[in-house]
Amino acid sequence: MDKKILKQIILDQRESFLKKTDIIDRDLEKSFIDSRKISVITGVRRSGKSTLLKQIARKFENFLYFNFDDERLIDFTYADFNSLLGLTFEVYNGTKVFFFDEIQNIYGWEKFASRLFAEGYKVFVTGSNAKLLSSELATSLTGRHKTTELYPFGFKEYLMMKKIEFKKDYSTKETSKLKKMFNEYLESSGFPEILISRDKEELKQIYEDILFKDLIVRFKIRDVKSFRELLLFLFSNAGKKISFNNLSKILNFKSVATVKNYIEFFEKVYLLFPVYLFDYSIKKQIKNDRKIYGIDHGLLKTVSFNFSKNNGRYLENLVFIELKRRGINPFYYVTKQGKEIDFLIRKGVKTNELIQVSYELSDKDTFAREIDGLFEGLKEFNLKEGLILTEYEETEIKKDGKKIVIKPVYKWLIDKNIPSNL
Repeated sequence: MDKKILKQIILDQRESFLKKTDIIDRDLEKSFIDSRKISVITGVRRSGKSTLLKQIARKFENFLYFNFDDERLIDFTYADFNSLLGLTFEVYNGTKVFFFDEIQNIYGWEKFASRLFAEGYKVFVTGSNAKLLSSELATSLTGRHKTTELYPFGFKEYLMMKKIEFKKDYSTKETSKLKKMFNEYLESSGFPEILISRDKEELKQIYEDILFKDLIVRFKIRDVKSFRELLLFLFSNAGKKISFNNLSKILNFKSVATVKNYIEFFEKVYLLFPVYLFDYSIKKQIKNDRKIYGIDHGLLKTVSFNFSKNNGRYLENLVFIELKRRGINPFYYVTKQGKEIDFLIRKGVKTNELIQVSYELSDKDTFAREIDGLFEGLKEFNLKEGLILTEYEETEIKKDGKKIVIKPVYKWLIDKNIPSNL
């Protein structure tokens, strides 16, 4: 690649990177700064990875920021990394920290990052493709990297964005304000830009950018119409059980393998996530129908054709993403009596929590279904306590030495920390 062009890109990107903009702090910052390994940040496009790098960069004086998602770098190859390194030291003598944005676009990047690390430099990298990054890291950076997935803002981060502090107890007035802010968050999105602008058209554009740049172009999709229809169907049925065979029939796919491949692509770019039925047999987990959840509650509501009418699944998806944000990969479960439990959480080889999500429990049938199913699950796994998350209801139910805590989702989302300056 032409060195003059490469040098100009370095200068241009540095200028853009250092522009003063409003930065919303994320919880991940300290762990990445303190890490003595290559820090890898993965996540869906526009979730705030580049902004997080800006946040971290404020702690350093001598660094290079380089974004590979630049059309001028279309001819950049592994052989150009040495030129990039030489020009960096020429322009910014004394550089000790490297920030590489969307680096997965360059084949062999992990070898270059490993060399920098071995020579004593601090390296941060970001990428939007889960499978691609994980496979590369497993081969060349074993034991040398620390990976964290960055998701769109959770409710707690939304409150942090609003400069709200936290405490344990709160008044009736504070509770009312907290509920109002939760409704604002629900009606918006977790994507940082949308939380600020509240522009639903911009949210649609994020969806189109991911669909086109990260999926259609990257995976060379030919049947774009069918590809779009499958993604729309999955978004509109988030939280429901699916099977590859049924999807291929419903959407008239000629091949079940094509459906499977497409869904894997959606998962690779963090648009969709699978949740498997818990079973002690791994084969049965894979064989049974899975559930699919979306990356963001606002995106689901904006894009899908019927999701806004189903508040229960909307809330369920929000809970799922929060579990992922906390580093948890939940299962769903069906009791021996056929009652379904939304989320089963394992710690090591032990089941330690069961969670149901229900928008409200005022309907008698709904109440009986959720409560009975959860009590059955508690008995089967010998657990003393279960959790039901609702919009606003709060109480406890005890039976046969077991307890079910019914709790508003907004309280669970901020854990035990309550805002003190509402």
